[in-house]
Amino acid sequence: MTARGSIPLLIVDDEPPIRRLLRTSLAVQGYRILEAGNARVALDVIAREAPEVVLLDLGLPDQDGLEVIRQLRAAGSKVAIIVLSSRGDEPGKVEALDLGADDYVTKPFGMAELVARIRTALRHRIQRQGAEPLFTHGDLSVDLTRRLVTVRRAEVKLSNKEWDILRLLVLHAGKVLTHRMIMQEVWGPKVDVQYLRIYVRQLRHKLEERPDQPQHILTETGVGYRLQTDAGLPEDEVVFRTEVE
Repeated sequence: MTARGSIPLLIVDDEPPIRRLLRTSLAVQGYRILEAGNARVALDVIAREAPEVVLLDLGLPDQDGLEVIRQLRAAGSKVAIIVLSSRGDEPGKVEALDLGADDYVTKPFGMAELVARIRTALRHRIQRQGAEPLFTHGDLSVDLTRRLVTVRRAEVKLSNKEWDILRLLVLHAGKVLTHRMIMQEVWGPKVDVQYLRIYVRQLRHKLEERPDQPQHILTETGVGYRLQTDAGLPEDEVVFRTEVE
């Protein structure tokens, strides 16, 4: 067993054989595959499942894929979008990229190339959020692109919620995140703080050499948690999305 989580990836293509090929090839790479055969279903899945990557065919039966890109970016979505299309014309590629697509791959394509492009798109997405794709502190290493966690060079298996919490802390490493912000991001608005404490306790048992004296995930009493960095905390910075607890 590895620490690689299932990164949600949405395949949007109206051809079942293409979806089947991509599903089979990408599932073994550690992605949790979602599928849609048209634009309407794709937008619904994106709103409901929040995939990190969308592989988007432009020739959809109900709406042009370019319009899907336009709607997602207009709504502020930061999802990584890779266009997969048989349209090889340069103006089409330029328009897709200008609308906010992260990459454009022309059919037919090699799977190794596609996997590399997915990783690159994920890395760029993470960098846009203000974090480096690889976080290290002491014996802890977190690869956000590969969704891989190691402690003392050994891989550690995390549950999806544990990963979600750790990923959020990494994206804001060195900053204090309030209980409420973490709960809002990971569970939604109506969750008891005890759930968060349980998962942080589980994370510490997996990541810390001495969970009772944590060196990575630190508690800010009555406020929340922060992920320690090699530089420490240069200033008393707290990230608040809602009122202080």
